[in-house]
Amino acid sequence: MSKENKTYFPKIDDIKVAADTIRKVSAVTPLGQSLRYSKQFEARVFFKREDLQQVRSYKIRGAYNKISSLSPKQSKQGVVCASAGNHAQGVALSCKLLGIRGTIYMPAPTPNQKIEQVKMFGEHFIEIKLVGDTFDDAYYAAINECEALGKTFIHPFDDEKVIEGQATIGLEILDQTTVAVDYVFIPVGGGGLAAGLSTVFKTLSPQTKIIGVEPEGASSMLVSIKNNKNTELSRIEKFIDGAAVKRVGNLNFAICKQYLDDIIAVPEGKVCETILELYNKDAIVVEPAGALSISALDFYAEKIKGKNVVCVVSGSNNDITRTPEIKERALLYANLKHYFIINFPQRAGALKEFVVDILGENDDITYFQYAKKTNRENGSAVVGVQLKSSDDLAPLIAKLKKHNFYGDYLNDKPDLFQFLV
Repeated sequence: MSKENKTYFPKIDDIKVAADTIRKVSAVTPLGQSLRYSKQFEARVFFKREDLQQVRSYKIRGAYNKISSLSPKQSKQGVVCASAGNHAQGVALSCKLLGIRGTIYMPAPTPNQKIEQVKMFGEHFIEIKLVGDTFDDAYYAAINECEALGKTFIHPFDDEKVIEGQATIGLEILDQTTVAVDYVFIPVGGGGLAAGLSTVFKTLSPQTKIIGVEPEGASSMLVSIKNNKNTELSRIEKFIDGAAVKRVGNLNFAICKQYLDDIIAVPEGKVCETILELYNKDAIVVEPAGALSISALDFYAEKIKGKNVVCVVSGSNNDITRTPEIKERALLYANLKHYFIINFPQRAGALKEFVVDILGENDDITYFQYAKKTNRENGSAVVGVQLKSSDDLAPLIAKLKKHNFYGDYLNDKPDLFQFLV
């Protein structure tokens, strides 16, 4: 029977076995109350800190549980996976700990920092192959090797043993808390974590509401549940790479469809705001997918008042080189950074007039791209302006138009924005 048609719901006894299996390799991560978020939302908000695992994400749970379940023959043949992130690190460490040879396919553009992390965890037990430009290229290459050489493919989420391994987080939460949990917010990528954790709570704590959280630009589970069938998206926004998949797991879709109480899609810019807040105010470093569950609290602010809330912080494998983009996206989402095409008269003093008479005293020019063309009366420039308050945007546009500097507003024109900025 194919996974497409197979009905599978994890059993608590199997999840408990998985918990025993991974006990020596997976940390029982802290469940701590966030005083700041608790005060902000008038609730008791707890963070389940999977970012504190040795591989800095929960992926070690599923990978180790799956690989340790292989037969002696399968173990001898070796394993293969495709991943450019957390799953690769979980598989690499599992291979080293279990003494099993593994091949990890990664897209050629994978940052060197991630490649080195995988090498560090797997040492001589793993081989990395850089193939193609996308995850799909690496995935199909991995599948081809499995078929040709009889190796076992370690799926990142659509596998029973992987789901049962991820589900152990639910057991830990229930064991660690002394109060009844009203809400659990859980990030959703391929759905393995959501499927496993929701099974635990619907079995052992059925009153708890499980809220799945996806990136707005990659809401494959939300679309699938609305369509009542597992649906592959034609294109996705890949910024939240740890949770951006075109199609969720078939096993996971069936479980999440029945057990998730709600699923919401959070804008990528909101996630970036949360990343910066956690770093600046709480000294917590998270990757974009790791911030998803916390980012969703704003959308449930009224419902969670006075409630006991758990957010699963799924990982912290963030690349520091992404910080400028994270800041940019956060400012754009907060309506504090704006890009315009400005028509400058081709005369001396035009730029000074723009700065002195149009910009507010708290406005800051953060981007300026201008090419003077002497055969025209006006020259266009792409200008980025950062505001202190979002309320300053309307007066700025009014002054631009009054002084005939206004050319166009780029924030709401994504195709043109990407081309020019």
